[in-house]
Amino acid sequence: MMGSMALGQRVRLFLIGSIGKLVYRLWMWSTRITVEGEESYRRLRDQNKPVIFMIWHGRLFITPFFFRNRGIMPMISPSGDGELLVKLASGWGYKFLRGSGSHSMLKAWATLRKELAAGGEVVIVPDGPKGPGKQVKPGALKLSQVSGAHIVPFSFSAARRKILGSWDGFLLPWPFQRLVAIYGEPFTVDPEGLKEEAFEQERLRIEGLLRELDARADQYFDGL
Repeated sequence: MMGSMALGQRVRLFLIGSIGKLVYRLWMWSTRITVEGEESYRRLRDQNKPVIFMIWHGRLFITPFFFRNRGIMPMISPSGDGELLVKLASGWGYKFLRGSGSHSMLKAWATLRKELAAGGEVVIVPDGPKGPGKQVKPGALKLSQVSGAHIVPFSFSAARRKILGSWDGFLLPWPFQRLVAIYGEPFTVDPEGLKEEAFEQERLRIEGLLRELDARADQYFDGL
């Protein structure tokens, strides 16, 4: 990856990997995070059950910090933006896997299945890396079908936040804010009974669950 980069991009990555990493970590340490809905997920992990986290691209800001030092395998786009994410999260115990829905997935798919077969955890961004925003691509569902892993939706929000005008509606929390991180209820995808129309209905149902989780997170601080 680095060998094919222009000098300007290399400099940008160096700055992100040094100054940007420091700024991000100070930013996150300045916040206070309340966690909701973790119990069902913890029961799965206590039983060494494999987990697929599904997180919208627009709700990724806290994930490098929040999931640190768990040995989780996030699938990250081979793009420049993916390289920036790797720089920010380096040193936090992640098993980075480079791949996305818009690149060759054969090797990445085999690696994901192996990780889940060993009782591991992976993170998939179902609308990444380029959208459309908040529309679930079928990869995570098919991975759950073939592996038997539980899908766990995840979202977060903040008491004060800015929604950027990007394709993903990226949520940026202000520093020194209260945040809420919400786990959705785990579920599996039927490996036998979901074909064609039934599979599409399940995809739309899961898409709705993720959107509802975002709404719950955004409304969390309304009454406080």
